[in-house]
Amino acid sequence: MKSPILSSICIACVLNAGALSMHAQTPDASADRTAPSYDMKAQALLDLQEVNKKCVDLAEVLPSDKLTWRPSSDTRSFAEVFLHVAGERYAFLSMMGANPPAGFKAGEFDKSTTEKGHIIEALNQSWDFASKAINGMSNADFAKLLPKLGPQANEGDVVYLLVADAHEHLGQLVAYARQNAIVPPWTVEAQKKKTAATAAK
Repeated sequence: MKSPILSSICIACVLNAGALSMHAQTPDASADRTAPSYDMKAQALLDLQEVNKKCVDLAEVLPSDKLTWRPSSDTRSFAEVFLHVAGERYAFLSMMGANPPAGFKAGEFDKSTTEKGHIIEALNQSWDFASKAINGMSNADFAKLLPKLGPQANEGDVVYLLVADAHEHLGQLVAYARQNAIVPPWTVEAQKKKTAATAAK
């Protein structure tokens, strides 16, 4: 099982801060004025939106009796992973000052429901929350320091870690699905397109 969210972020940010500090000490880094080629805000939103869509699509095709399935007793169930993805959006972004819904408790959210409709609703509501929070950030906000997470940690680090963590858990859900002989909907669609393209030749 994962360590508590805050501990994970603190460790990751401190490590990231160390790397940034070392990089900043090199002459080339201090002299480089090249405009960045990567728009973190736009790409983070695209990534998080895609992860949310895939989570929702998978939840919709998953039989309800599989939501409590887990590969072993010491791992999260399908339902708990879906809710963990949703809950981390609130927990991560609250570190930058975004206010999660009233009554949200990070330690309890994963186990708050096993109802498919409620899980899908939780995913979509938390995505709306994350989208508004990140869309509301300026470029300066991404560079805003968060000393409580490390001497060089900033709000951009939090967004980056949220994206990375979301992809990790999507991969976990795909592995769960495959163990239960469930093909992810986006793979089914890709296979249909490939078959149609082959037939058209």
